[in-house]
Amino acid sequence: MLGAPWLAPVQAAKPAQAQAQAISVLDDRGRTVLLPQPPQRVVSVLPSLTETVCALGQCQRLVGVDRFSDWPAAVRALPQVGGGIDPNIEAIVTLRPDLVLMARSSRGSERLEALGLTVLVLEPQTHADVRRVMGRVAQALGLPAQQAEQLWQRIDAELTALAGALPPSVRQTRVYFEVNRAPFAAGASSFIGESLARLGAQNIVPPELGPFPQLNPEFVVRANPDLIMVGARDRASLHERPGWGRIRAVREQRLCVFADAELDALVRPGPRLAEGARLLADCLRRHAP
Repeated sequence: MLGAPWLAPVQAAKPAQAQAQAISVLDDRGRTVLLPQPPQRVVSVLPSLTETVCALGQCQRLVGVDRFSDWPAAVRALPQVGGGIDPNIEAIVTLRPDLVLMARSSRGSERLEALGLTVLVLEPQTHADVRRVMGRVAQALGLPAQQAEQLWQRIDAELTALAGALPPSVRQTRVYFEVNRAPFAAGASSFIGESLARLGAQNIVPPELGPFPQLNPEFVVRANPDLIMVGARDRASLHERPGWGRIRAVREQRLCVFADAELDALVRPGPRLAEGARLLADCLRRHAP
């Protein structure tokens, strides 16, 4: 929540303090994006980028978002412009944005640029990426660099505090975090895996499998995790999967089930990293040996 101390937006710069000169930002395509002045009409088609704009105290600049952007509550009243992968190009153009924030995975960037719009492509995947993207978004908006850095430092300090408050026995807990029932898991190299590691837990999915691998269900059975973290929608299916009744976490009901809103905070690599880590820490504390 924006009321949380590590997410309280830094005071927005006064108009007279805004950078008047042109802005150049290097995006995740390796392209330098030029802005003649700080943008005042921003469309974001990635929830983590939407949340970053707002956490920087600039929600009022957003004029449109993707259908999944729903935090903070104020963005739910904005026009929706499709999904992050398949944005509605016509809807975006109609909003007359002077900046569009998009993910690398989006198929719309080239088309929007061909129509004369300025597109900044950013897609955080790790903790370091979250910090970097906060800085790039702040830069694009004409905000002081320290504004983004202060936001990151609050998040990082909360992660450290959460880790320090957990009992040492958490380090013995082997965790399986399921992103969805395919099953796709959060591996050790994902930002979720990084949060688990900072909290001291062990991830059953090694980094060499990638950040969010699709697993053979038998892999989880063989790994036999002590604790399973899963979204509410997928909990029921755990007991229906062949062999999963033998998994210690399933057999002993060592499960943490996250509501949809909680799962959103967990799976979006943005300014709510500390909120997600708090949910992980609460789960680990409840099920520590």
